[in-house]
Amino acid sequence: MQTIINRHASSFRDPSGNIFTDNGVLLRSVNPIYFEQYNALNNSGFYKKLFDNGLLIPHEEVANEQSHITIKPEKIAVFSYPYEWSFSQYKHAALHTLKLQKYCLQNGYTLKDATAFNVTFHKGSPVFVDSLSFDKYSEGEPWRAYKQFVMHFLAPLVLAKYYGNDMLKLLLQYIDGIPLQKASKLLPFSAKFSPVLYTNIVLAAKYDAKYSSDDKGAGKQVTISKQAQIRILDSLYNYIKDLSLNEKTEWKNYYSITNYDAAAFDFKKQLVSQWQSQINAQKVVDLGGNDGTFGRVLKDSAAEILVTDIDPNAVNQNYSQVLSNKEKNILPLVSDLLNPSPGIGFNNKERLPLQQRIKDNNFDLSLALALIHHISLTGNVPFEMSAQMFASLTPYLIIEFPDREDSWVSFLLKSKREFAGHFDYYNKANFEKAYTDVYDVVAQQEIPNTHRTMYLLKRK
Repeated sequence: MQTIINRHASSFRDPSGNIFTDNGVLLRSVNPIYFEQYNALNNSGFYKKLFDNGLLIPHEEVANEQSHITIKPEKIAVFSYPYEWSFSQYKHAALHTLKLQKYCLQNGYTLKDATAFNVTFHKGSPVFVDSLSFDKYSEGEPWRAYKQFVMHFLAPLVLAKYYGNDMLKLLLQYIDGIPLQKASKLLPFSAKFSPVLYTNIVLAAKYDAKYSSDDKGAGKQVTISKQAQIRILDSLYNYIKDLSLNEKTEWKNYYSITNYDAAAFDFKKQLVSQWQSQINAQKVVDLGGNDGTFGRVLKDSAAEILVTDIDPNAVNQNYSQVLSNKEKNILPLVSDLLNPSPGIGFNNKERLPLQQRIKDNNFDLSLALALIHHISLTGNVPFEMSAQMFASLTPYLIIEFPDREDSWVSFLLKSKREFAGHFDYYNKANFEKAYTDVYDVVAQQEIPNTHRTMYLLKRK
C-alpha cells in the first residue's frame, strides 16, 4: 500500500484510495483493494462513457505500480459544498446522482457512495467527483447507497420545500446526512400522504429504527430486481425534479430598487470592466454579488468568476442565468460574508472554510460593491477589520463606498436609533485611512449623480 504524503484533510473515509497533492497538483491514489473494480471500469471503457456524458469528473492515469495506481482528475476551480448551494443547485446535484446511478445500473455497475459531498459544480453544472465510488452490480443487490442518498439529498430538499432555504444548510450540522428518524419527525402531517415521501422517508425511518439499533437485521438479505430499482430511481427523479419552494427574501430583486439611475449603473459596470482589464485579473470573486450582475460583466475577460451572496433566491437567479446562458466560468454560491462557511468535520479540516478555498485558489481580484455599508452598519464591523479580511483574500480589491448622504446609508444609520452616535466614524476619511493602512490606492472614481465612490486597491 502506498504511503500517502500530503493527504487531503477530507480523504480518509474510503479504503479504496486517497486524494493527495504533489507539488500543488491534486492527485488520487488507488489502493490494491480497489484494483479489480478500477481495471474493470477502465478496460470496459465505462470510465470514458462517464466522462463523455458529463457524469464524472474526467481523470487520466499517471502511474500504475504494483502497490498503487495514481490518477490525475481534471482541475476544479473552487470546490463547493451542499450548504453553499441554492435550491436549484441542490436539486440538480440530487438529480445528477440519480441519473448517474441509473446509468451505472444500465451498464452493470452501481454507486457505493451517494453523499452530497461527492458532487460539486464545475463549468456551470453538477459533476460527480469520486472516481472510486463505483462497484460491479450483482443481480438482485439493492442500492447500498440508497439510505445515504435520502439523508443527503431527499431529506434536505423536502424540508426546504416546507420550511425554507435554511434547511439546505443542515449538512453543516449533520455531515453524514440528516438522520431518517429526524427527517420523518420534521415532515408535516400532510407530507406523509405523498407516496414518495411515505415510502422513502417515513417507512425507511421505521425500518432503520427497527434494524439498526440492534442485531435484529444482522444477516438479513434483501433482494430487488434491476428494473424495480430503476423504477424507484425514476420515481425519486420525477419527484425531486418537480420540487419547488416559495420563500421571499430581502435581496432577490435588489438591482430593481437601486438608489441610482441607469446611467450611473452603466458607469459602474464600465469602471469595473476597465479596472479588471487594467490589472488583467483572470480569477475574480464577487462578494455580496447578488444575482451576478457585475460579475457577469467580466464573463468574457475573466477565466473564473465566483459570485457569493447571502440571499439564496438571488443566488438561484444567478444560477438560472448560468444555465440558460451556458456560462461555464461563473459559480454562484450562498454565503454570508459576516458568517461564511466554516471548517467542519474531523479536525475542522474535512470540509474547508469558504474563505480558505478562495485563498487556496489564488484569486486575483475581489469585488465588494454596495457592500461596505452593510458590513459596517449592519454587522458593526470596523473598517480596520474589514480591510484586513478583504486583503487576506486577494491582492486586488474593487470596493464601492457610499457616504453618509447615500439613502441606503441614511436608512441604516436611522435604524440604529439611540446608538446612531456610535457610528459617527462612518465617513469617507475614516474609510480611506483604515484601508490605506493595508492597501495602495491604484485608482478612485466618484460615480456620477450618486454619493458613492469606487476604489481600485492593491494590497501592500
